[in-house]
Amino acid sequence: MPSSDALVLFAHGSRDARWSESLQALAAAIRARAGPVSVRTAFLELQPPSLPEALEASVADGAERIHVVPVFWAGAGHIENDLPPILTAFAARHPRVAVCVLPVLSELPGMLDFIARAIAATLAPAPRSGAQLKRP
Repeated sequence: MPSSDALVLFAHGSRDARWSESLQALAAAIRARAGPVSVRTAFLELQPPSLPEALEASVADGAERIHVVPVFWAGAGHIENDLPPILTAFAARHPRVAVCVLPVLSELPGMLDFIARAIAATLAPAPRSGAQLKRP
């Protein structure tokens, strides 16, 4: 992405600040791969910064395009109900800034297969002899 782009990882937020550690790790990993692009985190509630604050900070840094990454598993609820009004209000204040919303996590290409393979890889092979767990 050109340096006029910004990326905002948008998550729910939690009362426990430790909850966001994995989001910060994801932001750091993206920064290491994305080159000269601003990468921020933002939260719907309970933790700062809010999404409007992160969008405004991106504009203050010179962003002309902002990619919002909803770090939510599914698109219902917060993505369908809470995100659009936030983006509409932002667009009214910054009509020249393009905002692109990426798919939620479960809709990213290859994500379901990646997770299924990772989980399946943790399963131990069935015992070949001795006691076995019988299910009704």
